[in-house]
Amino acid sequence: MTDKLKKAKTILQNGGHTCVLYNGSEILHSDTRGVAPLLGWLESDRDFSSFSAADKVIGKAAAMLYVLIGIKEVYADVISKYATDVFEKHGIEYYYTQRVDAIRNRTDTGFCPMEEATLDIDEPTDALTAIKSKLEQLKKRD
Repeated sequence: MTDKLKKAKTILQNGGHTCVLYNGSEILHSDTRGVAPLLGWLESDRDFSSFSAADKVIGKAAAMLYVLIGIKEVYADVISKYATDVFEKHGIEYYYTQRVDAIRNRTDTGFCPMEEATLDIDEPTDALTAIKSKLEQLKKRD
């Protein structure tokens, strides 16, 4: 684990954030749950390849977004097996405290909707489309 990732992890755990990006001088963080922060950073068209990421929970959908953002190393408090498979396929270093089979939804009645939406998808750009579609479905339901 690099010093950048150690610092991102410390900021995550001490700051009460849901995710943190750190490149050695700049700290970006979010307190929003889910994939929303990652989508925002992705849509900014900024180069994040020099950043390390620390996140509370990384499922397959978040892993695919980290690939698209260009992150090279991540830490997760909780990570799914599906996410580690994505990181291994794309050469992203990953560290975690707890690995689970899959990320569960917030009521613990099934898979997280984002995990479920990307389960059968292998390409990050296809995952992005599926994530956006699932978010639209969820908005209509609320």
